[in-house]
Amino acid sequence: MRRRQEHRWKARTATVVGALLVPIVLLAAQGPGPSPASAAGMPRTADGRPDLSGVWQVLNTAAVNIQAHHASKDEPAGLGVVEGGEIPYQPWAAKKQQENFASRGTADPVSKCYLPGVPRITYTPYPFQIAQTPTQIAVLYEFVHATRNIYLNSKHPPGPIDWWMGDSRATWEGDTLVVDVVHFNGDTWFDHAGNFHSEDMHIVERYTLVDRDHMRYEVTVEDPKVFTRPWKMSMPLYRRVETNVQVLEYECYAFDGEEFHVSAP
Repeated sequence: MRRRQEHRWKARTATVVGALLVPIVLLAAQGPGPSPASAAGMPRTADGRPDLSGVWQVLNTAAVNIQAHHASKDEPAGLGVVEGGEIPYQPWAAKKQQENFASRGTADPVSKCYLPGVPRITYTPYPFQIAQTPTQIAVLYEFVHATRNIYLNSKHPPGPIDWWMGDSRATWEGDTLVVDVVHFNGDTWFDHAGNFHSEDMHIVERYTLVDRDHMRYEVTVEDPKVFTRPWKMSMPLYRRVETNVQVLEYECYAFDGEEFHVSAP
């Protein structure tokens, strides 16, 4: 009787294992999947470039802290978006970041309704819309009505120039939009945790469509005043596909202890 039960158990186990292996074998046979901007039906513009136009949004907690972090009051936990996990601060800058973190409730520039700057504006928890032409890409952000113009195949104006969002110039490398950004004011943070930079920051963004509704966003940061070496963060962007989706209005209200201040449109 016991041998008969063992035989039935082994037969059932073999059947279950076989059923589990079938989809694995099929997936292996299909290969690693489509490479960026090569899948059938990838949207393209009239001049053959990947069509990035549409409404996009992140689904992460980078705006809270670009590094891995625990949950705290009114702030969710997150796995971080910095490649390698650590930001290579110079010793003085690491101390400054800790001071920023301790006073982030009032010191964060965004809490004062200032523009988040680049790249932080990309991963605020609000959607943004991309409008694309062969010579210019406009990005319209829901957060405080911010707008950004990215000019293709043109040079940065001579500087230094003090701009909250920097100056963005782009080129196409194959199917990846590469955006070079300089001329910052040094007054923006990367996140609410007090990670910061100086006015000498230089960033390179890379936007690559993975498929019709997903885009890979990569940022390389260098700032010899603050960091010991260049470093990188990356994350996916998700297309909003709801019917009649659109960027709405968001007003920022800052309280300085005496009165509220509203961001100007």
